[in-house]
Amino acid sequence: MPPDAVPGIAQVIVDIWQQTKPNLDKIMDRVTPGGFATGPAVKQATDAINAAAPGFNLKRAVIISEQEHDDGYTMEFEDDVVFVLPRKTRLGTGTDLLHTAKLLMACTPNGI
Repeated sequence: MPPDAVPGIAQVIVDIWQQTKPNLDKIMDRVTPGGFATGPAVKQATDAINAAAPGFNLKRAVIISEQEHDDGYTMEFEDDVVFVLPRKTRLGTGTDLLHTAKLLMACTPNGI
C-alpha cells in the first residue's frame, strides 16, 4: 500500500463520521430486502476510496458498518472490495479524528 494511502483512507472514515460531504451522503444506503449497498452507495464508496491515494483503481468498493460485518455480511459480487467503517461510538472526546481513524484502521475488523 502506498504510504499516502493510509491518511487518504482515514480521511474517508472521518468524512463519513462527520457527515458533511454531500458526495458521501448515500454511502451507507441499503436495498431492502437483502441489505446490499444501493448503486449510489457503491459509486460513492468506489469514488471515495479510489480518490484516497494515487493509483487506486477499484472496480467496486463497498463500505459496510461494523454491525453489518458482525452480522455476517456477504459480498454481493465476487469483485467487491469491502471496507468496514468503525463505529463512531469508539471515539473519545478528543478532536483528532484523523489519528483515531488511522488507529482503528489498524484493528480488525474495526477499520477500513
